[in-house]
Amino acid sequence: MTNTRGTTVILATAFAATSLLLAACGSTVNSATSSSAAAASPSTSVSGSASTSASGEASKACGKWGMAMNAWVGYTASAQVVSNVAKSLGCTITQTKLDEAATTYDAMEAGSVDVVIEDWGGGRWKEWVDRGAVKELGENGNVGLIGMFVPQWMCDKYPDISDSANLNKYAEMFKTAESGDKGAWYEGPPGYTTIGEKMVSANKLNYKVINTGSEAALIDLFTKADKNQTPVLAYWYTPQYFNAKVKLCRVNFPKSDWTDAAKASGLTDYPETTLVKLATTKLVESGDPFANLVANFKWTNADQDSVSADIEGGMTPEAAAQKWIDANPDKVKAWTGQ
Repeated sequence: MTNTRGTTVILATAFAATSLLLAACGSTVNSATSSSAAAASPSTSVSGSASTSASGEASKACGKWGMAMNAWVGYTASAQVVSNVAKSLGCTITQTKLDEAATTYDAMEAGSVDVVIEDWGGGRWKEWVDRGAVKELGENGNVGLIGMFVPQWMCDKYPDISDSANLNKYAEMFKTAESGDKGAWYEGPPGYTTIGEKMVSANKLNYKVINTGSEAALIDLFTKADKNQTPVLAYWYTPQYFNAKVKLCRVNFPKSDWTDAAKASGLTDYPETTLVKLATTKLVESGDPFANLVANFKWTNADQDSVSADIEGGMTPEAAAQKWIDANPDKVKAWTGQ
């Protein structure tokens, strides 16, 4: 999420985010992994047989390519659907777990991965594009929003808590053993797009920033706060399947005036982010069927959330992706032309 979930969607879910998010603006609820982006081991390959065109003629053979796997379940959903479809085209796809942003872009420049299927960065890849290593392939159809959230019951009981100007009024309520005499401000995990430290400082908030280790940790915080009616203020983001399970309420700061988290003043909120696809110049110029698939891939937040929910419900990423693929042949055909 940032999310720029950012680094990486709330505060992005994941502050995804936006940098997104995020945040703003990210882990997994599955006990099988420590991160929801862990759709596979750090380096996992999927491959398939050669593909044919709609006319039955053999198309160009698909090659071997690398897919970056960033650490949130929504990314896993998108990446696994594309990987499964690529396998059906005869491609061999190696999935590699990486932190979002610079770590991933460096890997692309070095040639170890070729695709980022969901980036919350708002242009943070520019220097790699300028050097000719990476190309932007447009929107993937998802729209991300990182921010700071509380359980919906809190907004119902304290309507003005959704205005950041009132956060100090409620700081006492958010105190924990970890935060001492200040309210607890739970940040997104390492590798997500987050500007929490800047926000607390710039807005003179009486809160202590506490870093969470994973998306799963954030989910656990919100699940318990909802069930037990206890206060919690934490980074979160959308799209994310969890939003359909537990209702959350965003704490709104002044409208964002930044796209690059590194340049954010902290006075304003995370921006709404149109999520994009990135690929190596090598892949884009290859004429490979995988390049065509990535360029054409586009789906909705609802599509992603349905696959994410199945993954979090216990299905393997591969099985959850295939379930969606089997139920949406027309969308897949639009991506592949087959």
